[in-house]
Amino acid sequence: MARLLQRLGLRCLGIVEQLGRIALFALSLSRAVLSPPARPGRVVQEVFDVGVLSLVIVCISGAAVGMVLGLQGYNTLIRFGAEESLGAVVGLSLIRELGPVLTGLLVTGRAGSAMAAEIATMVATEQLDGLRMMSVDPVHLVAMPKAVAMVVAMPLLSALFIVCAIFGGYVAGVEILGVDSGTYFSSLESSVDFRDDVAGSLLKALVFGVVVGLIATYRGYTSEPTSAGVSASTTATVVVSSVTILVFDYFITALWGV
Repeated sequence: MARLLQRLGLRCLGIVEQLGRIALFALSLSRAVLSPPARPGRVVQEVFDVGVLSLVIVCISGAAVGMVLGLQGYNTLIRFGAEESLGAVVGLSLIRELGPVLTGLLVTGRAGSAMAAEIATMVATEQLDGLRMMSVDPVHLVAMPKAVAMVVAMPLLSALFIVCAIFGGYVAGVEILGVDSGTYFSSLESSVDFRDDVAGSLLKALVFGVVVGLIATYRGYTSEPTSAGVSASTTATVVVSSVTILVFDYFITALWGV
């Protein structure tokens, strides 16, 4: 029992120490954002890498999820004679939960992992040490533009995912199953509230962008300077970011009421 408590205590201390290091790294990122130079060119390039290169997977995934929601929602609602509410069911499900959460998971797998792997490779090849020797802050030059790009791109990708998914639900419900198109869009419009639904969805996507950007840059920046360290940082980014997104989704939903 004593050894078990000792191991538990050591594990808790390790978790607290890791959280402290992440907090210090987050402070360094915040200071880098506010410190000159602004590096707009680097930020735009990173937004392209995170956002534009993720458009295909986000659009296709959104349309597929929307079509599945349309089919499942119709099969469920028709049992109660409420198939005219299909638009509301699809829209609210996507805007409140599935849109920002699935976008966060997709972007984590595609862009977050690549971001961590790139920084970890720079650590392994001693490029960050070279920047320090030239009196260039690696956090400001490398990590900060990537984190800012993730924060900027995540809400935009989430909105695009939701639009594509609503269109997919329209195709499945209206074009395939025969629901009236006017009823589909009128139920969607009447059920969606800007503050409770749209603003809450954008807030979730923004928070997920902050979380993924912080975890990806931190894991890459603190990786071991070996090939195994690059692999470990990439895997840890995907796993930790995915779990953190789901946990933060619960707390935002509970606090915001959406």
